[in-house]
Amino acid sequence: MDVRKTDAPAKSVIYFIMAIFAVLAIYPLAWMVIQSFRTTQEFMHSKIALPVNPFQSAFRGNLAYAEWQGNYPYAWKLGHFEVLLVNSIFYTVATVLAVVIFSAMAGFAFSKIPSKATPGLFGGFIIGILLTLQSIMVPLFLMVNAVGLYNTRLGILIPYIGLGLPMGVYLSTEFVKSIPDALIESARIDGAKYLKIFGSLIFPMVAPVAMTIAILTFSGTWNEFMLINILASSGNGWANIKSLPVGINMFSGALASDFGKQFAALTIGAIPMLIFYLVFRKQITKGVAAGAVKG
Repeated sequence: MDVRKTDAPAKSVIYFIMAIFAVLAIYPLAWMVIQSFRTTQEFMHSKIALPVNPFQSAFRGNLAYAEWQGNYPYAWKLGHFEVLLVNSIFYTVATVLAVVIFSAMAGFAFSKIPSKATPGLFGGFIIGILLTLQSIMVPLFLMVNAVGLYNTRLGILIPYIGLGLPMGVYLSTEFVKSIPDALIESARIDGAKYLKIFGSLIFPMVAPVAMTIAILTFSGTWNEFMLINILASSGNGWANIKSLPVGINMFSGALASDFGKQFAALTIGAIPMLIFYLVFRKQITKGVAAGAVKG
């Protein structure tokens, strides 16, 4: 009896289910992009129809002379995306690098360096996982304002890093525990300091879980809205500090009826996330798989 023929129906069912989930994941994105090529008049006629003149609706006007008439040029200008996009990239990259490095260092210390302070410190990070942003938003605002960091990049970056560390430290600690103690002991016998052991031995080995932490941190920081909307002023020059989700939120108020520009703004905000996935898709798959098994 051919085992491959027996497995064929099961594989067909699995592929069918996977295809359904793929459609459910891709359809909202495709629908958002398609609707961004429609005008307000088209939405008034039908909410789900296809665009009549897609490129004319999305990019109408002469960009060389700043005639911002299409959905995408108008959304870009009104939302100050040329500044907010740079801010989002800065906050996200800085937060990801800091969380990955500090989490790996803390995981190494908690799992491989004996200390009486380890249980209390590690327990504090675990408690941080259980806290929601809503529960600490007011105290966090008061603390940032009290130390004079309100409406500054540093006042936004420090809370971002602090919020990303609890999960990162937990994953790194559990991962480093799986590394044999004999490796650290051998390095110590050879005279290597803990910092040297971390840089040359531990950090390269935690690459899989580091990618998992980077993915979680990147997604959370790039899409974060509530905290930065509170820690940065909305007065003159607000775009110099705030991030992309704040600009996208502008289209849900006075322009609530102009769905074309709303969808254009949402598409602009989603493009960097899609680029991140397309560039690092292999590393993301390997990192999540390895982090799930060893973490």
